[in-house]
Amino acid sequence: MEYRSFHQAMRERFGCKVYKLALDGGMTCPNRDGTVGERGCIFCSDVGSGDFAAPACGSISQQIAQAKQRVAAKNKNGRYIAYFQSFTNTYAPVPYLEALFRQALELEDIVALSVATRPDCLGPEVLSLLKTLNRDKPVWVELGLQTIHPESARYIRRGYGLPVYDQAVRRLKEAGLEVITHVILGLPGETMEDMVETARYVGASGADGIKLQLLHVLEGTDLAQDYREGKVPVLTQEEYIHILEACLAVLPPDLVVHRLTGDGPKKDLLAPLWSANKKQVLNAIRAAFARDQVRQGSQYHPFVPK
Repeated sequence: MEYRSFHQAMRERFGCKVYKLALDGGMTCPNRDGTVGERGCIFCSDVGSGDFAAPACGSISQQIAQAKQRVAAKNKNGRYIAYFQSFTNTYAPVPYLEALFRQALELEDIVALSVATRPDCLGPEVLSLLKTLNRDKPVWVELGLQTIHPESARYIRRGYGLPVYDQAVRRLKEAGLEVITHVILGLPGETMEDMVETARYVGASGADGIKLQLLHVLEGTDLAQDYREGKVPVLTQEEYIHILEACLAVLPPDLVVHRLTGDGPKKDLLAPLWSANKKQVLNAIRAAFARDQVRQGSQYHPFVPK
């Protein structure tokens, strides 16, 4: 299975290993404060999908310093991406956002800014700010699409329609910004064909990158209650890898695959428990890809260079 990996793309672009530092900008979400909804997406924990982000205490430079300490052994002499992960990171007054993002970008070893947000939280002033910041260092915007299927979107309480995503991608690209789209594999009721259709749509949408995420069930989420009631079947590791391969096969060869799977904090993980050992999961994915490449009669390459 050939695909363009995040690590290879970063080495080609920046000339070294690049590691994302997950940060918390201290924001909330319109899907929690009553603007769109009050309970958030059904799978979202009380830290807004920022389970591995640095705590929102002190300045951003302090958060970054703490995050660097945690990954020091993995990224010796490398560079970093400031990744604002928790909740909706454009859901605040523009002066607040500008001060926050500039704190991160002013650090020499930060090579890019990545902002996780919702497609319905990208007004003209926010886009203008991101476009301005992009003149100094690359700015990526990560959009939580998860699925293109309306029934699934309603179930997870996403709170916006597919045209909102399409419009956001178009406006971001017009502003010269890079787009990374998040997709969840294994949503209840979706077939493999449904998931592949979502991946194909993202590949054709204008996105520059994709994050593929295994649906996992965390304590404290509304999804956990549905799981306990038997409403949420979870994928086996073998099923996930099979679906993952099918999704990668329909992506454009130059689309950067930022993530092949995902995991939640072990202390909160209800299911699937096999996902807790991320290293083992990634090794199984690579082994499966290599076997498929051998069966196809060609050498295994984990990425497709430009």
